Amino acid sequence: MERVSTAVLRRYVVAHQHFASRSRRAGPPQLAQALRSLGAVQLDSISTVDRAHRITLATRVGAFDPAAVSTLLRDGVAFEYWAHEACLLPIEDYPLMKYRMRALADHHWWGRERTAEGRRVEADVLERIATEGALPARAFEGRSEGMWGWKPAKRALEHLFAAGEVAVAGRQGFQRLYDLPERVIPAAALTAPVPDEAAFRRGFALRAVQGRGALTEAGIVEHCRLPGGIRAIRPHVDELVAQGLVRRVEVDDGGGPVVVAAEAVLDGDPRAAVLLCPFDNLMWDRPFVRRLFGFDHLIEVYKRPHERVFGYYVLPLLAGDRLIGRADLKVDREGRLLQVRSFTPEPRAGRGAEGHLERAAARLSHALGLDGFER
Repeated sequence: MERVSTAVLRRYVVAHQHFASRSRRAGPPQLAQALRSLGAVQLDSISTVDRAHRITLATRVGAFDPAAVSTLLRDGVAFEYWAHEACLLPIEDYPLMKYRMRALADHHWWGRERTAEGRRVEADVLERIATEGALPARAFEGRSEGMWGWKPAKRALEHLFAAGEVAVAGRQGFQRLYDLPERVIPAAALTAPVPDEAAFRRGFALRAVQGRGALTEAGIVEHCRLPGGIRAIRPHVDELVAQGLVRRVEVDDGGGPVVVAAEAVLDGDPRAAVLLCPFDNLMWDRPFVRRLFGFDHLIEVYKRPHERVFGYYVLPLLAGDRLIGRADLKVDREGRLLQVRSFTPEPRAGRGAEGHLERAAARLSHALGLDGFER
């Protein structure tokens, strides 16, 4: 089996993400291309700096109009669905995800069962959408209870969405606009046959490797949130190897092999300084991040203040092929400034860490349409 050093693999994995090294501006075509390259972009509601998908895309393509994402959804170029978590996905993968839609026909991604009473609410919801067009959850009556205590109509929409019986046609703010799939999803994708489980697992595993550059089998499982663990995914990786679509590569650190695309040239010279969204694709597989970078990725937004080590919304700082620190950031929307509340360099970050931070903060503030940053 081919063998590479950890350093070479790390450079390749970072270079594969195509982080922007200078300020630029992008339109819907560039966003669509970035989404196809990544394969999936995680969505998250926290807006302390900006929404997760906006930061993840901006670090690749630069500044863009937030409404461009709704344009991609409305024009059938992208769709939203459950992948790693709730994600933006390229429309080319809609046929693949029809397997998961069928699997979630009777229960939600988080395990909530679809009930007979709920289906009656769903019928009412669908009737309104069919008559009135795309609607957000707030267009329906009812009260929510607590963080996840959805009102009946919201619960109905979530089940319909998980089953592929409604699609997201865009967003108002961060609220989804739900519509009938035939009004949103191109006919060729909508009418494509549902793959069987083996085809789904092979297809999703291949997308994971193509989007991330290199992954362990455990990382493929994590990327796709596939049940059954390594034992269940290994035969499908074996099949992809046999088909000449991926290959396994040994690493000189003594850990398990990684899976890369068959044509991958394991090389790269990344030089950008980038503040990464905590939900960035590069950070999804925390054991792999620890193995490649010696960096323990923490997401502390869900912890109580006294339990946090580095801050509330902390973005890892990538410089070249090294993760060299953590910046606790917040946007002052009235002042139109990115605030660097604190910065904690890694022990071996070196003297240039502050300079990397300033360059990355300046680029991120520009990409998010702000006037600058302050410390």
